[in-house]
Amino acid sequence: MVERVLKERYAIQQCLGKNAGRQTLLARDLQTQELVVIKILTFSADFQWNDLKLFEREAETLQSLSHPAIPRYLDYFEFQTPKTKGLALVQSYIEAKSLAEWVESGRNFNEKEINQIAKKLLEILIYLQHQNPPVIHRDIKPSNILLAERSPLKQKHSALNKGGWLGEVYLVDFGSVQTLAAREGSTVTVVGTYGYMPPEQFGGRAVPASDLYGLGATLIYLVTGVHPAELPQEDLRINFEPKIAISLDFVEWLQWMTEPDLNSRLTTADRALKALEKPREAIPLVVQKPARSRVKITKSRKSLEIIISPYRSLLSVINDILVSAFLFFFALNAGVVFIRATFIIDDWFSRLLGVSFGFICGLVYLIFFQTIILAPISTRVRIDRQQIYLTSNWLGFVRYNLRSPSPRMAICKLRFIVNKPTASRPQPHRDIQIWAGTQEYKLITSHLTDGEINRIAGELSQWLDLPISE
Repeated sequence: MVERVLKERYAIQQCLGKNAGRQTLLARDLQTQELVVIKILTFSADFQWNDLKLFEREAETLQSLSHPAIPRYLDYFEFQTPKTKGLALVQSYIEAKSLAEWVESGRNFNEKEINQIAKKLLEILIYLQHQNPPVIHRDIKPSNILLAERSPLKQKHSALNKGGWLGEVYLVDFGSVQTLAAREGSTVTVVGTYGYMPPEQFGGRAVPASDLYGLGATLIYLVTGVHPAELPQEDLRINFEPKIAISLDFVEWLQWMTEPDLNSRLTTADRALKALEKPREAIPLVVQKPARSRVKITKSRKSLEIIISPYRSLLSVINDILVSAFLFFFALNAGVVFIRATFIIDDWFSRLLGVSFGFICGLVYLIFFQTIILAPISTRVRIDRQQIYLTSNWLGFVRYNLRSPSPRMAICKLRFIVNKPTASRPQPHRDIQIWAGTQEYKLITSHLTDGEINRIAGELSQWLDLPISE
């Protein structure tokens, strides 16, 4: 049992929480008469060295931070009583209820309020991620986010301006905090709360995007009133049905925040805030391609599409030009003959009509025959969350399937195939092969440059999170 007064300064008021070897106490600072929060780590039978490491890291991190929405570091000391010995971390007290307490008390949040909470927390995370080294909270959840009551003055001001003031938002409990520097070359303790912890954290890995997952899961809790661990999942993704009316953009943003795959999730709080404020601008659609490239890549967090245009030799281009010129002038002469034979007249007017008619016929040929009939047929591979497709495309439309679609989760291998030299291509060349179960999806890339082939392979490898082998 901890004494009623610690360090002859902090008078214990009540216990706020208790866990194995740890306590959180509300106390009054007898020097300033202000309420403070004291975290206690006791060297009891339940003591573990990892607890000491996390406790010391929390104290060091709080001491280095200065943000109005984060508790202030006040004191850190050892204490000893006849029955116990331990460490104490003193921080400022914030008079506010947690989001978990608000929801449990029956409060419902609308989309505008949840949006405000998201922006305020992202601003806190931006501050943490901009530290050197970046700070990762690792345990963002409803009970660690406080929402203060709206003050009468601010409530009145918001009513006059029709703004709807929500109240101040705070991020607390840095007991699981980690810096990227602390992770290098050391064993990482697995911490977090199930349902709010991203998959990579189960393996002891935490990056700035890990906190975004926790924030997204917390907001899903506000939207549904159900803890994410109790919601159904599909391919590790949280499936949620909002109990309130929210926009499709906000739903997609929450899905983006809680992507189980790190490569598909938003990476930083800066980008997450931009995506929340301007959702359409934040999603890359078309990957910039080099000039004269025969490869077009379009990707988003939900799909990847690669279109490979066919190779047209210089000889075929010259042949098309000569054929077009011949048929164009043939149409002109045929028009003159047709007009003269039809109207049985031979003057300048008939010649003008004939030339006009022939010119129109030539244009129709150029537009219809050359642009449509001889339009190149391209190869298109598309991979979304459900399936992989390999099709032959003509004028942007699917001409036919080169392979039947396969489930996205069946994709297991990505590799180069090195083809032997042939008479038409004396140098060895590579094609790209995607395996989905026993189904092969082969991209013929023999007419592409090595740079174009590597670009396709790199985009596939990154999006699928698969290495490419030979």
